[in-house]
Formats: sequence, structure tokens, C-alpha cells
Amino acid sequence: MKAEQRVGVFVDVQNLYYTARNVYNARVKFEAVLKEAVGERPLVRAVAYGIRANMPEEDTFFDALKKAGFEVRLKDLQSFYGGAKKGDWDVGIVMDIIKLIPKLDTVILASGDGDYIPLLEYLQILGQRVELVSFGKSTSSKMRELVDEHLDLDSDPRKYLMPIRKTASRR
Repeated sequence: MKAEQRVGVFVDVQNLYYTARNVYNARVKFEAVLKEAVGERPLVRAVAYGIRANMPEEDTFFDALKKAGFEVRLKDLQSFYGGAKKGDWDVGIVMDIIKLIPKLDTVILASGDGDYIPLLEYLQILGQRVELVSFGKSTSSKMRELVDEHLDLDSDPRKYLMPIRKTASRR
């Protein structure tokens, strides 16, 4: 990492959020992740992509992302016939990265979702420096092979995660 590298950080919030919750019963410290990923390099953009699902406290969560230094982009959760629900930003994240490549020396993708493998392969062909931030336990080995550096959030759970507090049940 060189101090003069212009950095863009693109966070698949749902991927990190649900991995932290399901594997560690914890929440991601997004501010700590951003600080560690960027280091001393100039940050051009930090974008967190989330899904609005009309859940309690979600506005507080999205506000916290903004305070941590992220531009927050949101989509509504889609509901389909039969009750299926879907919400993802894969194509939006890919398009934003491709549009911003001329302004960046380093692309940092925060997601362990293997759907991004074609993007990583494309960026490798371009010679673009790419770094990955994800939970190693749930990240495809192919993704790790395609990037210049991998910040494994499993390496220091205390630094990157905070336990979900259980609320006392009322009687």
C-alpha cells in the first residue's frame, strides 16, 4: 500500500451484516473496517449499499453508516408473488466501480459474495489494484486469489465486531 493511492471503498452492507450476525451473533463496526481498509491513503469515495426493509432501528443504522464516513445508497426490499423477497446491489456496485475506475488507484470491495468474481476477473485484466474486505470463513477462495490484498475480518473479531446485546424479556 502506498500513501498516494486514491482509494474507493464499496460495501455490500447486507453481505457483511448477515455474515456477522449469523456467524458471530454480532454487528460490524463499519467505521473500524473503513479506517483499517483505507489506512493513510486518500479516500475518494466510500459507498455503503443497503436494503430498506422497514425494520425497527434501520434508520439509526443507516445514519450511523453516514456518520462513519459512508455515502449510503438504499434500495427497497422487493416482494414477489408467493412471498419471496429479494434485495441486492450486485449490479449497482459493479456499475459504480466501473464508472469510478479512472479516478481510483485502488478499488476496495467489502463483500464475500462470489457473484463478484466476474468483476474481480475484469479488474484483474485491466491491471486495477483490488483489495477485498470480508469474513474469510464465508468468502470464496477464488475471490481471495483474484485480489491484491484481503482484509479478513475473522482475523480480529474484537476489532471489527460488537456483540449483539440480548434485551431482557418483559414478564
